[in-house]
Amino acid sequence: MATGAAVLAAVAAAALMLAWNTQQRVKALEIELVKRQQDSGSQATEARTLARQAEAVARESAAKTALLEARVAETSMQRSQFEDLIQSMARSRDENVLADIDAAIRVALQQAAITGSAEPLVMTLKQTEERLARYNQPRLERVRRAVAQDLERTRAAGVIDISVLTIRLDDVIRQVDDLPMLSAPERNPAARAPGPAAAASASSPPGATSWASVLGNRWQGFGMSLWQDVKSLVRVTRIDHPEAMLMAPEQGYFLRENLKLRLLNARLALLSRQFDTAQSDLRDSQAALDRYFDRSSRRVGSATDMLRQLAAQARLVVVPRPDATLAAIATAAAGR
Repeated sequence: MATGAAVLAAVAAAALMLAWNTQQRVKALEIELVKRQQDSGSQATEARTLARQAEAVARESAAKTALLEARVAETSMQRSQFEDLIQSMARSRDENVLADIDAAIRVALQQAAITGSAEPLVMTLKQTEERLARYNQPRLERVRRAVAQDLERTRAAGVIDISVLTIRLDDVIRQVDDLPMLSAPERNPAARAPGPAAAASASSPPGATSWASVLGNRWQGFGMSLWQDVKSLVRVTRIDHPEAMLMAPEQGYFLRENLKLRLLNARLALLSRQFDTAQSDLRDSQAALDRYFDRSSRRVGSATDMLRQLAAQARLVVVPRPDATLAAIATAAAGR
């Protein structure tokens, strides 16, 4: 029993030592795990910081790259401009003249297409002809003849001055309020002149005539004055459109305003080069003048004639292209 107790005590002591050793190893492992976890956290934080720094560096590099690309593009553009300048300096005098004429004619074509008028092209061709005449170069004689030919064709197409048309239309618009209407004609009463008997009685001294003759002269003057008043109340006029006489005064006001609005629409159509719309509005305005206004008045006749002239002049003009001049310039530039 003593031996068994000793063996059991030895086994218990060995188990106790083994458990203590195991516990120490577990503690050492826990400490190592905590240390490695702390090291991993610090490394992750450092990695994130380095990633942010790398991203900022990448952004800065991208900005610098974009700036460098812009500088390279600017340098390329300056180089192309410098090459163009060198080429223009290397060209001869004739080539410079031809290039200037070609550029001026093409710009004039664009202006004519925008404005709808042949005036810019006519002015450019005229200046080109005068310049070539002063230059007096046999090589450019064919170009000068082509310019003269295109100038004649362009002048024959006609030139519309939109500013003059709008000024005339503004004059008609200002006259609308003063035009007499059929429903409210202007009154021009004749001045009442004394009768011959009254004039004789007025010129004769008092007491030269009897009271009977004076009374007869006054009665005759009163009758003539009454007859003049009666005649001024009646006016005989030929009216082709009876509805024009049935218009109230307030309707006449709205008719004038409507006529002015239609004329303003025609003015806007002229400025926007819509000649069909302008002619339609001008025809309607002329019809309103003929229907509701007194055509025997000089002002109404003048306004009607002005609208008729505007409708005749407000038309689309096709500007011819100076193909002969451009072909002659291309031929002369090629050296043929």
